[in-house]
Amino acid sequence: MAIEPRPAAAAMPDGGPLRVMVVDDSVVIRGLVGRWLAAEADIQVVAVAGNGAIAVRDVARANPEVVVLDIEMPEMDGLAALPEILRQVRQVRVLMSSTLTQAGAEVTLKALTLGAADYLTKPSSTREAGTVEAFRHELITKIRALGQAGRRRRRAPAASAVTALRPATSPLTRDTPRIACRAAGTQRPQVIAIGSSTGGPQALCSLLGPLARRLQQPILITQHMPATFTAILAQHLEKATGVAAAEGRDGEAIQGQRIYVAPGNHHMVVERQGAQRVIRLTQEPPENFCRPSVDPMMRSIVAAYGGAVLAVMLTGMGQDGLKGAQAIVEAGGTLIAQDEASSVVWGMPGAVATAGLCSAVLPLGEMGGAIERLSGGSFKAGESA
Repeated sequence: MAIEPRPAAAAMPDGGPLRVMVVDDSVVIRGLVGRWLAAEADIQVVAVAGNGAIAVRDVARANPEVVVLDIEMPEMDGLAALPEILRQVRQVRVLMSSTLTQAGAEVTLKALTLGAADYLTKPSSTREAGTVEAFRHELITKIRALGQAGRRRRRAPAASAVTALRPATSPLTRDTPRIACRAAGTQRPQVIAIGSSTGGPQALCSLLGPLARRLQQPILITQHMPATFTAILAQHLEKATGVAAAEGRDGEAIQGQRIYVAPGNHHMVVERQGAQRVIRLTQEPPENFCRPSVDPMMRSIVAAYGGAVLAVMLTGMGQDGLKGAQAIVEAGGTLIAQDEASSVVWGMPGAVATAGLCSAVLPLGEMGGAIERLSGGSFKAGESA
């Protein structure tokens, strides 16, 4: 495979190249990934390992900022190695690498609950040029995002501040501009819409676990994930919350006290039909390089519910959801976002926060209380929203 030219030296992050360790039992994958990363001026491979036991032995000496960790390996698999790697290297970001199967999805989501920062799915064959190129692009993008986010957190570990649910300004970190917050909407929300990506599965379970049963509104979630993974995520959310959770089905009437997860490879949108709102699944082109994408979900929610919407933006890279969130706020809805210190990557929440769209920018642990206060009132469980 041809190696792309090295980027200009200006792409080098502060502190030199990002230090990466690659752990995979496949010689082919280790070689392929090693060549890709060697071609990037801002990334340095500091160690490779053929199984988890070797990784655990060498990780402290290599001191990587990001570890790309395969799940299925002999002697010690990735799931067993993960907690030891996290124990030995403070603030390391672990990127799990798994197959796109149900078993792979189950183990990957378990790894995320144990402290892995993100995941990527390996191609089933290295002979499929398009699939391999997509894997290369995702790998390098996620390494950069995780590594740079880790550096920002180490430079300013205590600089994040909570903004209040009123117009205010508050410095979040020395690397971000002052955030102007707006007043919350005046309508009682009839629906709660959540967008998330990198770090999202952990954040969703942590946020909704103790909260969802206290909310009467339906909760619609778009999390960037492939199809197999979104079905497993819905199962995990149902177990964590005690509230019915599933992938949204086309034509399904939306009801209160239920969680609807956008299925992988489909946009999940809302359509009004008389007094009812129903789920629609589409395979319109990706937006922000994503399908499912947060933007179409949020745009459609405005069309179906007007300003009676509470939107929540959780951790994730990129800016997906920015335009949809703006539509919600302009219609009179309310938006809150996760703060930088508690986000794995402050891309999506940072985009809406710095755009001045939020009524609050809060640590993950304080978002549940704010959502409960803002949701207000109640209606009977099971009632069509």
